[in-house]
Amino acid sequence: MVKKKIPYLNREMSWLFFNERVLQEAADKDVPLIERIKFLAIFSANLEEFYRVRVASMNRLSDLNEKAKAVIGYNPKKILNEIKKIVVKQEKKFERLFQEIVLQDLAQNKIFILNEKQLNVSRGNFVKQYFISQVLSNLIPIMIDLHKPFPELKDRSLYFFVKLTRFGENVDYKYALVEIPKDISRFLVLPESNDLKFIILIEDIIKYCLDDVFYIFEYDKIEAFSIQLTRDAELIFDKQINEKFIEELSKSLNKRKKGKPMRLLFDTAMPLHMLKVLISKLKLKADSLIPGHQYHRFSDFIQFPNVGRPDLEYPPLVPLNVKGLEKTKSIFSKVVAKDYLINLPYQSFDYIVLFLREAAVDPYVTEIHITLYRLAENSKIIHALNNAARNGKQVFCLLELKARFDEQANIDWTTQLIESGVQVNYGMEDYKVHSKICLVKRVQKNKVQYFANLATGNYNEDSAKIYADYSLLTAHPGITQDLVKLFEALQNKKLSKNFKHLLVSPLENRKKLNNLIEQEIHFAKKGFDAYIIIKVNSLADEKIIQKLYEASQVGVKIQLIVRGICCLIPGLPGVSENIQVISLVDRFLEHARVFIFGNKGHEKMYLSSADLMSRNLDHRVEVGFPILDPQVKKEIRDLINLQLQDNVKARIISAENKNKYVSNKGNSKVRAQLATYYYLKEKHQV
Repeated sequence: MVKKKIPYLNREMSWLFFNERVLQEAADKDVPLIERIKFLAIFSANLEEFYRVRVASMNRLSDLNEKAKAVIGYNPKKILNEIKKIVVKQEKKFERLFQEIVLQDLAQNKIFILNEKQLNVSRGNFVKQYFISQVLSNLIPIMIDLHKPFPELKDRSLYFFVKLTRFGENVDYKYALVEIPKDISRFLVLPESNDLKFIILIEDIIKYCLDDVFYIFEYDKIEAFSIQLTRDAELIFDKQINEKFIEELSKSLNKRKKGKPMRLLFDTAMPLHMLKVLISKLKLKADSLIPGHQYHRFSDFIQFPNVGRPDLEYPPLVPLNVKGLEKTKSIFSKVVAKDYLINLPYQSFDYIVLFLREAAVDPYVTEIHITLYRLAENSKIIHALNNAARNGKQVFCLLELKARFDEQANIDWTTQLIESGVQVNYGMEDYKVHSKICLVKRVQKNKVQYFANLATGNYNEDSAKIYADYSLLTAHPGITQDLVKLFEALQNKKLSKNFKHLLVSPLENRKKLNNLIEQEIHFAKKGFDAYIIIKVNSLADEKIIQKLYEASQVGVKIQLIVRGICCLIPGLPGVSENIQVISLVDRFLEHARVFIFGNKGHEKMYLSSADLMSRNLDHRVEVGFPILDPQVKKEIRDLINLQLQDNVKARIISAENKNKYVSNKGNSKVRAQLATYYYLKEKHQV
């Protein structure tokens, strides 16, 4: 990468502005209370991963500094300093929201989170009995000898750093570490009293019972302060993909647990001398210290129990049917006639499972090919593939072992698939396979018929409940023949070119997207109405941004919906006046990638597994696919129009990065996600 010459927002800064939008949802009083707590949890989980991956990368680059600046165009140390400033500011806002939401607003709804100092005698006895029966045996303190190496703190685990003090002629004290067990629920619901609900966290239970943890010692005072260490999570291994790779990957996963410390969250009530011990023993840099609140690993609050009224959470939206598809009749018989689109999570993921189930039992199906990246904990997809193999089908599964943070789960799935007779491909040597594609071969009376599923999101029924994605069922011969070619290439671990319908990374996607943008530039220069509408999770690729700037400068109207990172800067005079960018953060996570090109009145539309980032275009196997069925195309266009009209949850992405909401003053309110549900409900009534 050369030094950046175009207006380009640093991706780390842009990501932090995105996480600020998540914090905005927690601050929005129109969002139900329990959901606001969940958004605090999502903010915390996002930030944790940011430190494990992006800040870790920045730290490595900072060791090179000037050399790195010459290559990537910015000073890593300067960016790390900016990250620290923004994160500390966000953590303060987080703490304010925690006090406001978790303590005050819950209390107004007669729900109270109690700490160890707020227990009366009866609730104290209840907590003590719970501690003795469920917690005590899981706690094994590590006594600290300051003259010996400090114990290894596990990545993302919660600990108490404890000081035990004995008073006398000479004050005697000792330090200890207590790991908070992960396999015990973080929240304990206490007995109700006078229609009041009470919850206590595991940390406060332990604090209440500290004397019982250290009962063999005779110390006069025991103090405990929570800490959490986040480590570098990047893996380093030989690229060769074979059976030995699994063993090497497993070793790397163990090393990840001991990665370089990136961030220490600590309770600000901790005395300075105790913090200095941690800094010294863990060899921490100043920019890795993040003053926090009493409770860390707030991502656990995604499971916060609603002991109050149902309206403290979003009302359930029952997954809708897809008109024309019946769950008790052949899907193949329908798809052979026309394409069908499943809008997740508004419509049921069961259709994809049933598509594979039918393939597993249909006597005329001979082969199933599929790429898998992230799977549900109890995957129905794996179950269907296993049973297909047991039924004598040839099942070819490319299971990406390099899917970050899902590596161990995918290793385990690999073992299970192989035991069932599935032919497992471990992936490509140089590229992650991030595509979401499935191809079924059916042979009847010597006639071969292919059926395909192509999607913007994973084959994961858990995430399909909260991720907004598109999943297409098609028997289009052009698309299926391209998939035959692609799966052959993946099986042979040698990528090919010249796909007629698909946009395949890394060899062709960038060029084809570039040509589609260039075509709109050509139309604009000729005086035709030219426009581009793109929806992605992230927009960071510099060459694509450059091309969009070029299009804007000749009058192409560009509307972008970018949920997360957006390094493009809209609205700059002479550069990007014709580009508008919004971001939607709401109840569901917007995950679909959509590309629409005006094409002189004959719109071209593609869905894709790829974001507009260099890694997706150049370093991963991704698949974009055209929408050719007129009814499906119209449905997607209608839904994209709803998102472009959103004036409730849409934020304006601008040079100032203020995350201002799109104004609905004087206009009727349009909340795209709710509008999408009711649009689909009406259209797909059976």
